[in-house]
Order: sequence, then C-alpha cells, then structure tokens
Amino acid sequence: MNYQNILENIYNQVQPFLNEGKQADYIPALAKVNPEQIGVCLINMKGEQYSMGNAETRFSIQSISKVFALAMALNLEGSNLWKRMGKEPSGTSFNSLVQLEIEKGIPRNPFINAGAIVIADILLSHLANPEEEFIDFVRSIAQSETVNYNFSVARSERTCGYLNAAIANLLKYYNNIENDIEHVLQFYCLMCSIEMNCKELSQAFLCFADHTKEFNYKGVRLSSSQVKRINAIMQTCGFYDESGEFSYRVGLPGKSGVGGGIAAIYPQRYAVTAWSPRLNSKGNSVVGMKILELLTTETKESIF
Repeated sequence: MNYQNILENIYNQVQPFLNEGKQADYIPALAKVNPEQIGVCLINMKGEQYSMGNAETRFSIQSISKVFALAMALNLEGSNLWKRMGKEPSGTSFNSLVQLEIEKGIPRNPFINAGAIVIADILLSHLANPEEEFIDFVRSIAQSETVNYNFSVARSERTCGYLNAAIANLLKYYNNIENDIEHVLQFYCLMCSIEMNCKELSQAFLCFADHTKEFNYKGVRLSSSQVKRINAIMQTCGFYDESGEFSYRVGLPGKSGVGGGIAAIYPQRYAVTAWSPRLNSKGNSVVGMKILELLTTETKESIF
C-alpha cells in the first residue's frame, strides 16, 4: 500500500473543507491558533512513517489525553475502575450536567469530561507526583522527551472552566471525587494542555494498535485484554456524541480533541493522526474527520 501517495491525494481533496467549522473559542488560548493548518501522519507496525502538511506542528491535544489517562488508571485500579464510571456512549454533550445528575454522579464513560475528571482524581490518589508521572508516561509512549504541558493553555482552560467546575462539584456531591476539587480540576486541565504533533501522537497510539505485545511503559502495564478494551471504548465513545457517525464514516477506534486533533488505529496495521483546528458542532475536526474517512475509503482498510 503506497500510503504516501494516498495521503498526498487526500491532502489535496480536503482543501475545500478548510474553512468549514470554527475553533474552540471558549478556551481563549485555542482561539489564537492559526486555523489554516492541516497535518496528517500515519505510522505502520514496521515503524515506517508517512506524512503531509503540518505534521510536525505541535497543538493542544485536549481530550486525546484521556486515552493516556485511562491507560494509567486501568493499570492502577483494574476492574475496580468501572465501579466509578461506565463504558457506554453518552448520547449527550461531552460536558452534560443533566446526564450526570440523572445517573447520580456516575459518568457514562471515561472520555466525557465527567469521566476524565474522575480519572484525574484517581491518579491524584495513587501517584506520588501525578503531574510528573503523567507527562513521563506520555513521553515514553510518544518516544519524545520534549513533549510537555502548555501551562498557559491549562490556565486559560481552568479560568474559563465554569462548567467543568460544576461537574466536579456534582461528582463531589455524589462522593465520586476523593481529592480537593481545585487540585483535581487543575490536574485535569493540565493533562488536556499537553502539546504534541501528528507524528508524536501516531507513535503514542501505535502502542494501542498492537495488543499482541506486552504494554509496559514507565511502569504502566496493561494486559492484551485491557488494551483491546481501551480500543473498544475508543470505538464507541471516542468522539463525544458523534461516535456513531465517526464509526459509520471512518470505521476505526480513535479519540478526538477540541484542539482539532484526531488519533486513530487500525489494529495490527497502523496508527494515524490528523489535525486541523476548525471543529464541527460536535467538537470534532471537520478536516480531520474527512481525512480519515477518505483514508479508509481509498485504502479499503477499516475494522469492518
């Protein structure tokens, strides 16, 4: 499969979609990013890389970091993790208070904000130095020691994160937060602020594409079964309440973030990341979704 030629063709095809959607302007730091950018990188299981556009430009990965946080929490808690959250698609906005109240403080899944805030709380309870240990884990799977938090983005997100604060307080009311609310929120925003580029994200996700090998990075050990289950949750819950649409159009497990990134895997074949800052009404990159739709259509490679 000549992935480089395929990516070049796709890159040209998505140009007309570049002005559709808008950036996540409710986070001031993200509103300042140049929206006229497109990056894509595919890395196969042999380590061969294929890329186009702004594949080496770092961006705020936002909710894509929730996959890494889930991996750490699953390593620490095992099946006990699911006593504090579910594994089902939300069917509502990723920051819904209504659903959380109806379900008495049990988030629907680990990829909506409520679930990720609970996971932040779990990591704070278990880790001696959570901020350092989390970024060390991400650097390890990305094979890049320069990946880091963007503290200005984290502050920007926390300053304007009134709805996340409401979610955290509701979780605390239902006894699903153990630590200080402000500490949990700061750590959650810090995790979301990590900056990576398409090449680094694809490398990081390659670890989840091969469940036949032992997952062991910086002390985070996952069984083959646990890696497969993370992929299953990405497939059903990785794109907010547009997960069904992504599964229908693309057919790969993955995770999106409101920074405009989408990382996905084809099990046993490759990991791929697409990035463009303008989002649709569901919070997913317009161009990113189109790139991955065209990729699986033109290659005829998807999990279905």
